[in-house]
Amino acid sequence: MGLWTRERDGHDTSALVHHFDRGAQYVAIRYAERLANAGAIASVGTTGDSYDNAMAEAFNSLFKAELVRNRGPWKNIDDLEIAVAEYIDWFNFRRLHGEIGLVPPVEYEEFYQSNTLTGATRSA
Repeated sequence: MGLWTRERDGHDTSALVHHFDRGAQYVAIRYAERLANAGAIASVGTTGDSYDNAMAEAFNSLFKAELVRNRGPWKNIDDLEIAVAEYIDWFNFRRLHGEIGLVPPVEYEEFYQSNTLTGATRSA
């Protein structure tokens, strides 16, 4: 979804670094082909190194605290899928993130993309 969104918006994905652990879903041929076709660089973590996945683990922790524990359980898979989609939308478009200057990720990325060519940076 991240690649599709960036490509739809006309952003270059050739400098994108996709970091992942050694899970089976990430070593699938189609997955690797999709990254390669987008020009994204694959970054694979070392086995048993929790520091490689610090950002992903932080997101998982927030996801569990903000959605699973606060809004679950759900009646069926359809309700769960809707709840996850709503959470991801909120997380990316409305949730303020202190690590990036109290703005949502989409706003921060838009700023980054619009200032990449000028070399400007944003202080968080």
